[in-house]
Amino acid sequence: MMMTSALPQEDKKDRRQTMSDETATKDFLFKFLVIGSAGTGKSCLLHQFIENKFKQDSNHTIGVEFGSRVVNVSGKTVKLQIWDTAGQERFRSVTRSYYRGAAGALLVYDITSRETYNALTNWLTDARTLASPNIVIILCGNKKDLEAEREVTFLEASRFAQENELMFLETSALTGENVEEGFLKCARTILNKIDSGELDPERMGSGIQYGDASLRQLRQPRGSTTQNKQQCSC
Repeated sequence: MMMTSALPQEDKKDRRQTMSDETATKDFLFKFLVIGSAGTGKSCLLHQFIENKFKQDSNHTIGVEFGSRVVNVSGKTVKLQIWDTAGQERFRSVTRSYYRGAAGALLVYDITSRETYNALTNWLTDARTLASPNIVIILCGNKKDLEAEREVTFLEASRFAQENELMFLETSALTGENVEEGFLKCARTILNKIDSGELDPERMGSGIQYGDASLRQLRQPRGSTTQNKQQCSC
């Protein structure tokens, strides 16, 4: 696993839809970011998604951490390459370089900290300016398990997401609630945009690469009828 991390355990493979074989043929590779202020639980979200457990000894990320996981989304096998960026201001100049060519991002705030919520506009501006202009972003209100300490309501965050054309859900890295869905929902939206032609994996900086399976399909002749006509002697 690469989290630099490891692949998750297979005891919950049905729920997690995880491909156990890292060498399995993949349709796509997506570059993801996890961004937001320090202390919002970004590393814990990534750890929960990769390893299916809560990261007990979590310290502030220094620079950038990396994790990856192969998932099945809408019938496609997709490898998510996820960059977890430091939320502290002193690392912003370093982490901004990782935005380039990202296809998707989880924009994270802490529902118990209005300060992290108020900083969302700055993070969103960075993502849309420095990453792919078509980056798919899902807003995640983390620490949903701390309902008694809530400072940001679901309604106001939902309105912020709607105003800025973001998807939105609340998550808990501690319990795992909606963590899986956050990453998969983002990936599903990217696939839908590929299918509709809105996103082109061959465009430089899209944050999307064809995997082995898709490349094989692209290299195949467009149907066997043309070959059959050439072989026909009539």
